[in-house]
Amino acid sequence: MNNHDENSDNITPDRSVNPLPQGPAEIVQAEIIPPVTDSVAEPQPPQLMGGDPMAAAIPAFQAKRILPEDLRVSWSWPHLIIFIFFGFASLMVVQLGFVFYVSANRHLSAVQVQRVFENSPQLLVETNVLWYALLFLFLYVTLAVLRDVPFWRSLGWRKLNANSAAGTGRGWMYFFSGCGLAIFVALASYNMKDTEHLPIQEIFKNRSGAILLMAMAVFIAPLVEETVFRGYLYPLFAKSLGVFPGILITGVLFGLMHGSQLGWTFRLVLLLSLVGVIFTFARARTGTVLASFLLHLGYNSMIAVTSIIATRGFQHMPMSP
Repeated sequence: MNNHDENSDNITPDRSVNPLPQGPAEIVQAEIIPPVTDSVAEPQPPQLMGGDPMAAAIPAFQAKRILPEDLRVSWSWPHLIIFIFFGFASLMVVQLGFVFYVSANRHLSAVQVQRVFENSPQLLVETNVLWYALLFLFLYVTLAVLRDVPFWRSLGWRKLNANSAAGTGRGWMYFFSGCGLAIFVALASYNMKDTEHLPIQEIFKNRSGAILLMAMAVFIAPLVEETVFRGYLYPLFAKSLGVFPGILITGVLFGLMHGSQLGWTFRLVLLLSLVGVIFTFARARTGTVLASFLLHLGYNSMIAVTSIIATRGFQHMPMSP
């Protein structure tokens, strides 16, 4: 009995066989240390990571960056810089070409050439038409031919879908709204000072110049200006800076483009900038350049009609446009 107790006291437990924790410290360590495995935990998606506000904001931010179809354009700021350079260069080439054509066989001075253009407004109209054609050619080659995309649709010319719930109307509504906008601008500028000798009034000194100007204003200017401003410039500004800044910048640039015709009269340029903002807002609201084109067409058509009435069919010149 005694021998058995002595042998049992000398036996040391082998913990390598059954590594059970014996003391309190070992028990805590065994509870908090997880078992080592070869698998790697996959990261949780942001929406499943509770308590992280930044993770919850990621999907919302990504949703805001999804552009509508009419703002998904293929051109960028470098293309705009090249387009501006081409626009100024082509305008100088066209104007110098007409100057050389006029003074080639007559050896006219600069003052005499200016008088020729003032007395022959058709030369100014022809210069603008040729310049517009060169701008269209540049856009067609760089945006449609080289990129192999449809020209008109890529520049925002899409079907106008009337939807009262979305705040979009039918085509005739935009046309007559443009007519009303022209009446508003005429009333707002009726008592303005320094509007008696505007550069554009020089064209109205003869009947042929007035007819050509009105024809260009109705049949050519809305198509070209809406394609350039609302079809080309606005999507780039809106995509890069936001819709509201894009509308504002495009409208102001539209007013500044006509500044030389208005003698840089501040209030007139400001009014025309407001007109440009309204045109661009219609383009942004409907997603198509056709809406702003109809507004522009109605605006210029009303000016042409009132000019014809005021001059009794361009029989009594000059007049104030």
